[in-house]
Amino acid sequence: MCGIGGVFSTRADQPVDPQLLVNMAAIQEHRGPDGFGYRTLDASGVGFCHARLSIIDLNETRARQPFLSGEPGSGARVLMAHNGEFYDFQRIRADLTARGVRFSSKSDSEILLRLYQQQGLKATLPQLRGEFAFAIYDEAGDVLHLVRDRFGIKPQYWTMTPQGLVFGSELKVLFAHPAVERRFTSEGLFHQLMQTMVPGTTAFEGIHQVPPGHGISVRRRNGSLQVETWKYWDMDFPRQGERDSTRSEADHIEAIRAALLEAVELRMVADVPVGCYLSGGIDSCSILGLAAAVSQSPVKAFTIGFDDARYDESPIAKEMAEATAAEQDVMRLSGKELYGWMERTLWHTERTIYNTLAVAKFLMSRHVNQVNYKVVMTGEGSDELFGGYPAFRRDMFLHGLQDLPKQERKVWEGLLQQSNALVQGAMLAADQVDDPDLDAVVGFTPSCLQPWLACAPLVPALLADAHRQALSGYSPGKAIAKTLDPEQLEGRHALDKAQYVWIKTMLEGQILTWGGDRVDMANSMEARPAFLDHHLAAAAVQVPPELRIKGKTEKYVLREAMAGLLPEVLYKREKFAFMAPPAHTEPEKWEQMKQLANDYLSDEAIEAAGLLSVEGVRALFARHDDPSTTDADRVQMDAMINHLLGVQMLHRMFIAADVPAQARAKADALGWHPAREAAVVC
Repeated sequence: MCGIGGVFSTRADQPVDPQLLVNMAAIQEHRGPDGFGYRTLDASGVGFCHARLSIIDLNETRARQPFLSGEPGSGARVLMAHNGEFYDFQRIRADLTARGVRFSSKSDSEILLRLYQQQGLKATLPQLRGEFAFAIYDEAGDVLHLVRDRFGIKPQYWTMTPQGLVFGSELKVLFAHPAVERRFTSEGLFHQLMQTMVPGTTAFEGIHQVPPGHGISVRRRNGSLQVETWKYWDMDFPRQGERDSTRSEADHIEAIRAALLEAVELRMVADVPVGCYLSGGIDSCSILGLAAAVSQSPVKAFTIGFDDARYDESPIAKEMAEATAAEQDVMRLSGKELYGWMERTLWHTERTIYNTLAVAKFLMSRHVNQVNYKVVMTGEGSDELFGGYPAFRRDMFLHGLQDLPKQERKVWEGLLQQSNALVQGAMLAADQVDDPDLDAVVGFTPSCLQPWLACAPLVPALLADAHRQALSGYSPGKAIAKTLDPEQLEGRHALDKAQYVWIKTMLEGQILTWGGDRVDMANSMEARPAFLDHHLAAAAVQVPPELRIKGKTEKYVLREAMAGLLPEVLYKREKFAFMAPPAHTEPEKWEQMKQLANDYLSDEAIEAAGLLSVEGVRALFARHDDPSTTDADRVQMDAMINHLLGVQMLHRMFIAADVPAQARAKADALGWHPAREAAVVC
């Protein structure tokens, strides 16, 4: 894992400043503290930079990026910078070597360069397995390609300036370029406050993400840059009636077990020790169980424990660690720590957070780094593949019964009559949000989006007049619906649709950003989510809905596949939402939050930033403190307050601050200078 950045000038005769590239590498030094590299092709108006976290091939000189192939003056050079990991790289390297291809390093990254040279980009992409974001400049075609992995595990941002296109692994890498504008859009601000982002967007003017499973190709045409966006992969659930009905339950269980084992085994490959994150959930316990089985030595297992027993899963995690003879390392947290680290966490997440779980995960990765681990496997992606969230079960209850076999349908109809708060009574009616645009595309409004759509009516009153007026008539549901591919939803089962929408919104925009890459790489730690292996995903989409959620049992097929290694208490346990205690549940935590609010949400701070309404913010706090306010409403308002703090923090850190000057100062402090043309010529 690393950090990348670069510039593609509008004109080929417009060279890229090497100092600028060094600054862009330096401001993301946390992603790659083991060395930096840059390379400019002045005759082509192109420059890349790279900050390296060494995991595979620890030789600093041999594996330093960017990689450059070809001779000067040949017109056929290829420049490449890669962030992430390619698994199965040894087999690919051996195959190419047997065909006469020569490698200059033992890095997994080099297989990308060699495959591209031999087969082209289209044929290369299906062979890449893992998490990645990369840039390739092909001199022969004078084209820049930016590509992101299938699920969006690794970030890839880009923007256009008058001088050319700027890209990087984090927003601050782009902000290090003085020509990049740093300003909130009204729509971006709205979505920061309601939590759910529009896929492919950011909160900032003109700054885009390469969508998961996509690439962009940039070419010079008539004095300007033309950007083409293209898709190479999607989460392709079969249409109803297209699944292989001859496959038995046992067949599906075996397929999932085999695919997950292979995914874990491949992710144990590294030139440094590989640990595991371990909560009390089936996902991380399955990963640890398999990792321990394939490893010749005890696996290090890292667990977060909360002092509040209602949110603490460490007792179950301890039982799993003992069952696998893992070396468990438990980091206990309370409300005293979390808000004290919120500012630092948001500098890394570059977006707001609704719960301080992001801070807890930031502190965990910091702890992992301090005990000299660089790599952990994680359980992210399991709920998305196997229907693990309560929102999925709710959508299955409400929209998916008619397609089930007759006997299964009887069981589900019986469950609907039970006194279940998930599907019955005033709570369901009160929470129900029907968005016409999502209904039109999906067929219903997915339950996973409803809590955040329910927050949307609260947002306008919190905004400054200019932003509120600019958003007159704005529909967040419509904006999200426009990004969903109707062809991937048409003819699919309700559960397939619900999972697809979550993967495109909450997984990429939340779980893999402030809950994943950004808080992990903040402390130079590589996270490997084994469930987000596209071969495993291909097996998962073939599993019928009634084997993903069977009665009250979510992730049924995964439970059965892993039954032999799970403690009984975990095998029988329902899904538990892993989150940090909300602010109002702990007096010390609430007091810490108020200290931040006194700074960031004072009348003076609000007026200086020009984002929020003083009156709206005061009214929200008054409602929170009202004794008649329910705990459920306070949980929602805790999230809104976190978002309010977040946008004010982001403004101070990235808009009011001189980020280009900070990047230069960071480069100087590190001793990173452009005197050495630090890259490997292959």
